[in-house]
Amino acid sequence: MTVTRRIAARRDVVCVIEALHRDRRVADDAVLGRFTHCGVTIETGRRPDWIDGGLEGDEEWRIEWVKGYEGLDLAHAFAETGDEGYLETWTDLVSSFAEQVPVGLDSSDVSARRIQNWIYALQRFSATTELDDAFVAVVTIRLALDVDHLREHLTAERNHRTLELYALVIAAIALPSIDPDRCLLAFALDEMETNARTDLWSDGTHRECSTDYHHIVLRSFLGTIANARNAGIPLSTAFLERVERACDWAMHVQRPDGTTPSFSDGDNADHRAVLALGADLFDRADLRWVATGGLAGAPPRHTNVTFPVGGYVVQRSGWGTDRAYVDERFALLDCGPLGDGGHGHYDQLHVELVAGREVIAVDPGRYTYTDSPERHWFKGTIGHNTVMVDGLDQTPYRRGKPKGSVSTATLVSRRSHALLDLVESSVVSPRYDAVHTRRLAFCAGEYWVVHDVLRAATTHRYEARWHLVPSALGRTTLERQTPDAWSVTTPTATFAIHGVDSVGLEDGWVSEEYGTRLAAPVIVASVTEADADIVTVVTPGHHEREVTVETRHGGCSVKVNEIGRHRVLDALDWPSGRERAVWRRHSTSGEWLEAILAAGAC
Repeated sequence: MTVTRRIAARRDVVCVIEALHRDRRVADDAVLGRFTHCGVTIETGRRPDWIDGGLEGDEEWRIEWVKGYEGLDLAHAFAETGDEGYLETWTDLVSSFAEQVPVGLDSSDVSARRIQNWIYALQRFSATTELDDAFVAVVTIRLALDVDHLREHLTAERNHRTLELYALVIAAIALPSIDPDRCLLAFALDEMETNARTDLWSDGTHRECSTDYHHIVLRSFLGTIANARNAGIPLSTAFLERVERACDWAMHVQRPDGTTPSFSDGDNADHRAVLALGADLFDRADLRWVATGGLAGAPPRHTNVTFPVGGYVVQRSGWGTDRAYVDERFALLDCGPLGDGGHGHYDQLHVELVAGREVIAVDPGRYTYTDSPERHWFKGTIGHNTVMVDGLDQTPYRRGKPKGSVSTATLVSRRSHALLDLVESSVVSPRYDAVHTRRLAFCAGEYWVVHDVLRAATTHRYEARWHLVPSALGRTTLERQTPDAWSVTTPTATFAIHGVDSVGLEDGWVSEEYGTRLAAPVIVASVTEADADIVTVVTPGHHEREVTVETRHGGCSVKVNEIGRHRVLDALDWPSGRERAVWRRHSTSGEWLEAILAAGAC
């Protein structure tokens, strides 16, 4: 068969990332031979040195560079403008890479991503112009060689294997000449189903327990479903059900503004396109509601949701039915296992708090994968909203996958009422004898009470850490109320902290995308004892309120009073264990609004 006939046999595939790559600036920079990755811009030319070029000493920069994402941006710019410069640029980039880089030089996951991106760009350009046969032959032959090598060198497990298998699915469908008997496609689909069974836990959580990687993996699974249906290929019910559960997980971890918290090696990304694809494939009105911010579909049934296997707990005030969607309150708590592999941060009992468009306490992100003090800070316990003991990580630090004993977190109990949600979780570490129990109360869908119970046989220094967003830098004030109580005012909230010796601000960072970081303050509330009870009441906005706290036997009582009149506005009585918990609000009419969670409920 001639190359020309093989080219004619190409089939269209569903491109699940096309909407993410329509940036004219990326395309225009590529025309000039300029590329930005990991926060660094380099001019390499349109026919660069693909092996020794790039950012010297930075492996991650080259990895992103050789994946070829700019192809879709160039194709989109060409479709909009008809400017041949965009097509010529892509031709130069692809042909020079094929000439210089031996098959198999890059790792399997990098090759897989490039296979996908080249196929997507080839399809997009072909839809708007007649491509040169000689160039298409270069692309097609190189793709066939890369696919053969990839199949023989698949990563053994986890997210790299998923994207590699998806690349094989895309290649087998888009380029029938490389899979005339459909053996490659059958292999890739079978292995993809096995991958979903092993990597997506029964509650929908991906085994790496990373919010960002969960969505990246889910996109490949959804892309498999979309392309299989487009090609008339059936998939098993078990596979579809497991992927749909992963969509549920993705739906519930979205902030009210539509972005995703960056727990465990992720960026603060917008994955609503993934939810929209899931909504279409599974005909789910609730996924569509969240994907559109309440503009289409129907709101999900539940607000306070638990994923018991992955250990993620979500608190949410609503889905935009009683107030604007973007004004809802949201909390995400990690009380599960470390993510499998090297992505899991030492962040157990870490919580992110959000009030509408404002993030009150943030996950700082990942910043870098290079072995450096910065990698340690972002991955370590110090970089999370939890309690640090004696300045130690919960798990002994390693850049990648932990070795030896690791910390263990447990969801102890959860009780919910329309006006009160109570979560209790704990973590034990191989590095110290202290046991940390975090009790998180979400009151009236408005504010949080965080009770950190620390118990040990020996004295330790406990630090409850709260990471603020960069805009809080220079705009956060501390005021000591009593010897063991402080009030911290940030641009977005008030922290009333009780049971500590001192409260201060440290220099920290927030990284919203890989390779970039901004300075941001960290609230550090410290106490040195064997046993300690740190109670933090976090109220969005600024209110003239006085908070009083009592702790006893691992329980707490919190009263929110009106300053000057000492009139109780809100009161929470939350004993330890599963004893009855009561929250009351004194209404303006003089009546009490009450929520009672019965003893023994869980």
